[in-house]
Amino acid sequence: MENRAENLTTIEKLNQRIAKQEQQISELTALLRWYEEQNRLAKQKRFVASSEKTNPDQLELNLFNEAEVLATPEGQEPQMEQVTYERRKTTGRREVDFDRLPIETVTYELNESDQACSCCGGSLHEMSTETRSEIAIVPPQVKVIRHVRQVYSCRSCECNDIHTPIITAQMPKPVYPGSLASPSILAHVMCQKYVESLPLYRQEQHFARLGFTLSRQTMANWMIYGVEKWLTPVVIAIKEYLLKKDILHADETTLQVLHEPGKSAESKSYLWLYRSGRGEDPAVVFDYQRTRGGEHPRNFLAGFKGYLHVDGYTGYHKVADVTLVACWAHARRKYDEALKAAPPEARNNPETVAKQGLKFCNELFAIERDLKEASPEERYTARQERSLPVIEAYQNWLKQQRSRTLPKSLTGQAIAYSLNQWEKLAAYLADGRLEIDNNRSERSIKPFVIGRKNWLFANTPRGAKASTNIYSVVETAKENGLKPFDYLKFLFEQLPQLTGQLDPQALEPFMPWSASLPAHCRLKS
Repeated sequence: MENRAENLTTIEKLNQRIAKQEQQISELTALLRWYEEQNRLAKQKRFVASSEKTNPDQLELNLFNEAEVLATPEGQEPQMEQVTYERRKTTGRREVDFDRLPIETVTYELNESDQACSCCGGSLHEMSTETRSEIAIVPPQVKVIRHVRQVYSCRSCECNDIHTPIITAQMPKPVYPGSLASPSILAHVMCQKYVESLPLYRQEQHFARLGFTLSRQTMANWMIYGVEKWLTPVVIAIKEYLLKKDILHADETTLQVLHEPGKSAESKSYLWLYRSGRGEDPAVVFDYQRTRGGEHPRNFLAGFKGYLHVDGYTGYHKVADVTLVACWAHARRKYDEALKAAPPEARNNPETVAKQGLKFCNELFAIERDLKEASPEERYTARQERSLPVIEAYQNWLKQQRSRTLPKSLTGQAIAYSLNQWEKLAAYLADGRLEIDNNRSERSIKPFVIGRKNWLFANTPRGAKASTNIYSVVETAKENGLKPFDYLKFLFEQLPQLTGQLDPQALEPFMPWSASLPAHCRLKS
């Protein structure tokens, strides 16, 4: 009996041990699958195009071999278009592009002595013309403009009177008194850095090749003065305009500032973006802050009431009196990443959970594409009829899949993201002016992200603040169809001539959406 009891105890211990080992195996297997997912996703992000669209015909271009890839292969003639006289004459893209460019015409004529017929000696007349078009480029040129104004006096008074009146000709006030900076060079330096992403040290080298020594320190000082004196009031007016709207977009990204009090050079600061929504005169404002705390959007948006398009960051919950509208592109991206990280055999399986989730998102985006040209009222009605049933089906599907999917897997995270953001994801159905995603703000912040890869960091908080204000002006100008260089040059020419405070009312004729801006500041449509 004792041996039997001992055997039962041993069997029970072995069963417990086996159960414990099976649990460990199950946990390790799940962990291994998670690591495999992360590894596949990391390879996708590193070696594969980042676009979430799939286009098998898209060329994979390399920075150094794109000329070889795009050029016609050696020995092979370019494809020629055969045109018969029966083809209806149309205006091609080349002519459309020429409409945006100034055209210089060079005419070639025979000398009078050559305008005689070689056969009979009679006078030649013009029968027709042959035209060839070329694209020419005028490289930048540095020149000095000397402003000389005449001083006048009266000779009669000089000879006969005690007092001689002296009159000086009017001359425009300088953009930066006591310096060599002109409106054009100030606008050029700003556009080269904040539109073309060309750091100051490379601009310094470029000016040297043009035969003029201009240090990066001088350019930095010019820009900071130009921003603080003339552009900051414009940014304040743009912000005041923004806060009067009832639909805004917001986003944030990192920024490195080397010399911030109380912070190491390696620490991250943040650039916040706020912009207007669909159907409004576009306005974009960047805001530099030391941290990512939710108090920053709360303080910036004080007084704003309405809808705010955001991503899933919880810091926006601190903004009062707003309805947060989440981004379906973020929800869709989670499934896209889960599919990229899945084993090859699972990616094309329509029964894959990530594939099913992606299908729901794609249906909603397809509806939005159909409604692109609809009015807000039409869009609202169509969403209630077409989008709402898809969203309700998606919500039921999410609840079913939550208990069937590993929470830590990428698919599980995608499901959890949609459930956690559900009220904000469904909020866009409430108003036809709202958008299904926050891509509008992501497009606006992208120029800064690209520029950051070139100039890497800001040196001081003052420089970071100046950079955000320049980005605010040039991005708002671009959104309103303006040429950034011409618009900045116009501001630096005209604002110094104003008297009194540069308040929003005085600046209204100079705002990027103003109808009174000169035509040369606008892109030809």
